[in-house]
Amino acid sequence: MDGMTSTTPHGLTVLAVDDEAPALDEMVYLLRAQPHVRQVHAASDATTALRMLRAEKIDAVFSDIRMPGLDGVELAGIIGEFKEPPFVVFVTAHEDRAVEAFDVGVVDYLLKPVREARLAQALERIVDHQQRRQRRTESPTPAPASPTPQTPPTPQDEVIPVELGGATTLVRRSTVGWVEADGDYARLHTTTGSHLVRIPLSTLEQRWSNAGFIRVHRSYLVALRLVTGLKSIGTGYVVTLRGERDLPAVQLPVSRRHTRAIKDVLIRRPMQAWHNK
Repeated sequence: MDGMTSTTPHGLTVLAVDDEAPALDEMVYLLRAQPHVRQVHAASDATTALRMLRAEKIDAVFSDIRMPGLDGVELAGIIGEFKEPPFVVFVTAHEDRAVEAFDVGVVDYLLKPVREARLAQALERIVDHQQRRQRRTESPTPAPASPTPQTPPTPQDEVIPVELGGATTLVRRSTVGWVEADGDYARLHTTTGSHLVRIPLSTLEQRWSNAGFIRVHRSYLVALRLVTGLKSIGTGYVVTLRGERDLPAVQLPVSRRHTRAIKDVLIRRPMQAWHNK
């Protein structure tokens, strides 16, 4: 099926990439039915996709992640080096690489089976990004885009895609107050509500350690910006977090193995800084 195309009079030229033939056929079928799409190409692996990307002007790539050889994340990384890279949307049955996916700058993250309404949403985002890129190209002194849900976050404010009611919401790290382990999942407690994501707490601890988050317990990761105190209770400690918008104030347990680290951050280092002044 590699190279198969279909066209409509106007719209985007897109490339679907999936190593499983039924999934690729389904993606091509769904893309063909979308009014924003003019032409659909198909590739059964990332290497073929790269050849087509170098030969054709492609506006957007809809790619599976888990593929033999070069996978979707690696493909997106290579595409990101293009002078005018096409926009990338991941289409996958798995949530476990969502954070890594958005790290390489994808526009959207669709879970299989893909619904037409979600695909239409992703294409709307692509069109929006395309129009912004066009305006930046045409304007010699472009003004920065105002922050909207479709504006990609700065590298300093990572996003996590959350599937909610059939729609993918991008939750910004800066809205997270604390994270609770829930088996192989993690529950993000944010200023706009709580969200369950299929990302281990240990992964978030690693990724966010330099972004103001600290592990206080095997089950809890907290944002230091909300911490107001450390309180001794019996033989242990609890850390107090202030409320912010819809996020209520809370006290969370501090395990013995994490007590020294949080005391260093909250007490010893600030005191040392004062003494050094």
